[in-house]
Amino acid sequence: MKLYCSLSSPFVRKVRMLLEETGRGDEIEIELVKTSPMAPHEALRSANPLAKIPALARNDGPTLYDSRVICEFLDAHFQSGLYHAGWDSKVLEATGDGITEAALQITYERRFRSEGHVLEDWVTAQMGKIHAACAALNMRWMSHLKGPLDMGQISVACALGYVDFRHPDAGWRQGNEALADWYASFESLSSFAATRPE
Repeated sequence: MKLYCSLSSPFVRKVRMLLEETGRGDEIEIELVKTSPMAPHEALRSANPLAKIPALARNDGPTLYDSRVICEFLDAHFQSGLYHAGWDSKVLEATGDGITEAALQITYERRFRSEGHVLEDWVTAQMGKIHAACAALNMRWMSHLKGPLDMGQISVACALGYVDFRHPDAGWRQGNEALADWYASFESLSSFAATRPE
């Protein structure tokens, strides 16, 4: 199988962490691509009509895309048990992915709009989603986050890592001390350190 990816993508990082945690990364060929919404990579677009990463090309079926689809497929393929908490794992993963999507919207707004045309109200709305999700994680999900490792935790950690990477002044730690402490501890995981964005 071949994974189309970029080392700066938080969605790719989820898949890479799964591969690190399972120790099965040598079974997947890594194809680094440079792509963006404005300039999609042609080989990637051939594999995934949306031209988004990650995309997992298989020998025995259509290419899989969307990090949640790929992670669930690999989790079943490797029998790694990273969705052991069932729907809770999936809701937590969706929350992490939502933080990532909001952070990406801010990144794209600032990167692709010309100077003076950035929609600051849009940026503020996306940052509001990040802060609301972090507050919910801090209030409702700490017992799950502190439990056995699963894809929900990986998704949240990759999302917070991306916010720090692209938007270091986001201030998500303020008022969310339990979440901040959990993230500081999670950063020591070897699989997290090995997949830092570049």
